Amino acid sequence: MTEAMADTGKVPRRRIVAIDIARGAALLAMASYHFTWDLEFFGYASAGLTEFGGWKLYARFIASTFLFLVGVSLVLAHAHEIRWNGFWKRFGMVVAAAAAITLATYFATPNAFIFFGILHQIALASLLGLAFLRLPSWLTLVAAVVVIAAPHYLRSPFFDHPSLWWVGLSAIPPRSNDYVPLFPWFGAVLAGMAATKFAGSIGFLAWLADRRLFRAARPLELAGRHSLAFYLIHQPVLIACVWLFSQIWPAQFASLETGFMSSCQASCQEMRDADFCPRYCACMLDELKVDDGLDKLSKADQTADFKRHVGDLAAQCTASTDAGVSGGAVQ
Repeated sequence: MTEAMADTGKVPRRRIVAIDIARGAALLAMASYHFTWDLEFFGYASAGLTEFGGWKLYARFIASTFLFLVGVSLVLAHAHEIRWNGFWKRFGMVVAAAAAITLATYFATPNAFIFFGILHQIALASLLGLAFLRLPSWLTLVAAVVVIAAPHYLRSPFFDHPSLWWVGLSAIPPRSNDYVPLFPWFGAVLAGMAATKFAGSIGFLAWLADRRLFRAARPLELAGRHSLAFYLIHQPVLIACVWLFSQIWPAQFASLETGFMSSCQASCQEMRDADFCPRYCACMLDELKVDDGLDKLSKADQTADFKRHVGDLAAQCTASTDAGVSGGAVQ
């Protein structure tokens, strides 16, 4: 506990502008991803573009950075003592914003609404993070590693019930346009807390607080200071702009079959080669056409039975495609 006091004792009480700028940069990156998602949603980008490959990694990097900075801010704000009035005010604002996001997306996209997105994660992580404020930086980092690794070892059908989806340990991942569950994402917040404690203990935070930054970074600083307002406003503005554009120049939507093949191959190529994926996806398309499976999939059917059915089809098509590719190679 002595080390913990040393960690927090060197955290400066004045605001560190560099943290606001870093948060603003993360928000700007988030807006660029959301704009690309909007283009995909309205048919101006290929189906599945933002779900796989480089865009998927980009999205995870943005979310990780943003949550890391939540951990940084939590330590900076409450390292010396928990300022309960400010904490509960901020917590209430985030909870209200998260509830508004859930309600709005439930009506806009009911089959993939945001029931536990990044704002929900921030609210829960802010509350849980208070328990780690007085722990040494190394122990906080160990906790971060455990939380991040948990989904690789603790997934269970027990967590498949919708009431437990927020935990992040379900065997069948739920469908949502923004899904940031407790595990593994709380680990990014804990990592931010650990890094900030360590940075304080070596005097880096005090040095950073004394730095003067370029005026060109002022817009990022402002965005970082008002991150919640920026988050709530930017996506409605972006999606409204794309919608207005679509009224003038509508996109040519691909058929369900074409969209499925594009998305399937993008996902498949993350793990398999170019010989396997076209055959596998063609097999899946043929199987899904039976009993209107393709139509159900396009509507983000949330039933566990349908997801298990798709999983069984994937296993069958994987086996048959592997056999076909091996057989073709032998011939």
